[in-house]
Amino acid sequence: MMVASEGMVSPFDPFAEAYDDWFDGEGKLIFASELAALQLVLPDLPGSWLEIGVGSGRFAQALGIDKGIDPSTRLLALAKRRGVQVFQAGGEDHLFDVASYGAVFLILTLCFVQSPIKVLREAQRILIPGGKVVIAMIPNNSRWGRQYQDKKAAGHAIYKRATFFGLLGVLEMMLEAGFSFDRMVSTLFQDPEQVTEEEVPRTGYHAGAGFYVIVGQKPASF
Repeated sequence: MMVASEGMVSPFDPFAEAYDDWFDGEGKLIFASELAALQLVLPDLPGSWLEIGVGSGRFAQALGIDKGIDPSTRLLALAKRRGVQVFQAGGEDHLFDVASYGAVFLILTLCFVQSPIKVLREAQRILIPGGKVVIAMIPNNSRWGRQYQDKKAAGHAIYKRATFFGLLGVLEMMLEAGFSFDRMVSTLFQDPEQVTEEEVPRTGYHAGAGFYVIVGQKPASF
């Protein structure tokens, strides 16, 4: 989760603990399904790895991502306890050198940043030639996306700050930022109000999914 830049108070700070508790309670099966989809793409990623919008470090810890950035002081404190090396910054900030990482993760992050294209361009800048960006998103036209947009419309403390994109829109931004499309994984086909089991992810695009993992590649000769 993002939104604020370094030096600003993150709007997510007051909800840090409640957000983190969701992964052990209501969101346990959802998190497991999302994690399984992300794990499918890990073997093809060059090291080392960075997560932009690391939040409380749930995904980073589970996926073996050792570094992460986020504006939220309280979320970063939780991520640090999970063994993640953390940096307080926004996704647009030039915090790292050119060609510093083999893979950059944006897990449910683009919907919360002020300029998704700037964040993607920064990810491209800090990746090595041939490095990969891993984008995880909830499409706005899915049942899951409509549910979160309803929460946004109702003034939900977190989702009122989100902008949910369509899959095509995110793919277009990724290409505009200089990446080529590499692969995709789909999951969350259950109704968001009736999640009863962890799902097995499906390789490629499958209509009706509530969660997509998109992998883009920086040109090897960049």
